[in-house]
Amino acid sequence: MKARDQIASTFYDEMLQSDGQHRAHYQHYWEWLQQADKEAVARKREEAELLFHRVGITFNVYGDDGGAERLIPFDSVPRIIPASEWAMLERGIRQRVQALNAFLHDIYHQQYILKAGIVPAEQVLVNDQYQPCMQDVDLHRQIYAHITGVDMVRNSDGDYYVLEDNLRTPSGVSYMLENRKMMMRLYPELFAAQHIAPVERYPSHLLQTLRESSPVNDPVVVVLTPGRFNSAYFEHSFLAQQMGVELVESADLFVKDGAVLMRTTAGPCKVDVIYRRVDDAFLDPLAFRPDSMLGVPGLLSVYRSGNVVLANAIGTGVADDKSIYPYVPEMIRYYLDEDPILNNVPTWQCRKPQDLSYVLANLAQMVVKEVHGAGGYGMLIGPVASQQQLSEFRERLLARPDNYIAQDTLSLSTCPTFIDNGLAPRHIDLRPFALTARISGWCRAA
Repeated sequence: MKARDQIASTFYDEMLQSDGQHRAHYQHYWEWLQQADKEAVARKREEAELLFHRVGITFNVYGDDGGAERLIPFDSVPRIIPASEWAMLERGIRQRVQALNAFLHDIYHQQYILKAGIVPAEQVLVNDQYQPCMQDVDLHRQIYAHITGVDMVRNSDGDYYVLEDNLRTPSGVSYMLENRKMMMRLYPELFAAQHIAPVERYPSHLLQTLRESSPVNDPVVVVLTPGRFNSAYFEHSFLAQQMGVELVESADLFVKDGAVLMRTTAGPCKVDVIYRRVDDAFLDPLAFRPDSMLGVPGLLSVYRSGNVVLANAIGTGVADDKSIYPYVPEMIRYYLDEDPILNNVPTWQCRKPQDLSYVLANLAQMVVKEVHGAGGYGMLIGPVASQQQLSEFRERLLARPDNYIAQDTLSLSTCPTFIDNGLAPRHIDLRPFALTARISGWCRAA
């Protein structure tokens, strides 16, 4: 089967150059693709969907009137990242995560970066995600974000840009693992012909990270889920099963004598590490939302005393808030004394009068985001917005400029994707996951 002769030149395509020739690192796949039978590929895609359905590998889409559950997407065209390119991305992610952890420890302790005026204090201390209950709480190895998902895109210039950092309860890794497993099952010949870095060890690395997050020898680890109606419930159960630890809900845990205990058939069992997939506000009804049925009463007091570890830590959300995002490059320079390896997307902070004026003048060409928003909610994508939507967002910006940031519209890279009529380009992004068990210290004079 032959791919299309040429991909639209306005976008960087991961597999094809502007002249329609394949990129060097796609050589083996390209040769296989030329010989592939279109009907056989379509049958294998149907087989993948059937297997995903049988296993229950789905996710929920909140607010979707067409149906709550969807199968994870599967495509036979992989995104191939050369080892040299991945090494650069890995260095950049390590650097970024280290700086974000240093920032979190700092703002909940001496607040040097705020006193230096590098990050405005009001952007942190009155931020909805800032948790005063974490002030002066010492965490094991000073790690706040044990699991981080860094969202990146490649622009038309071929360079990578970080869209946002996910430090609260980042999800999606299970779908990548299942997609890789399915690809190996359906196309073993592709893996036999190339050296492909493995990903199946992620659950064991995650378990090691969680164990090392605790000062206790041989700690008991559990995964705390909101329950089966959560959009990422498959992932919660999948990771617990792969790690060989218990998947628990709030009713399975209780606090007694300064410890978190798990109800088991053999009696109460002390829990040392909770990989929590529940947001801060719902973790403890005695400390946060009193109407929460998803949390454990008294959990915060045990956490503050150091008798249980939460991954990720309470209060990490302040570091991935979109109002803080523009300052990450300066965090890297401040804490690590290094230049950032990965670039941010150029960002306008609408709370600044000059930035607001620019955004209002160019609204139809920009992407506008709520600073506390997540998952694509509360966004305006100017180039595809109607006049009514533009007008509504203009009013919102004027009423609450501090609630928004704006960015230029990027030309996200594409990758050929199998559709009913053959191959067609589809825009893609990238979310690598970083696990942090140990980080080197940093020192900054007041």
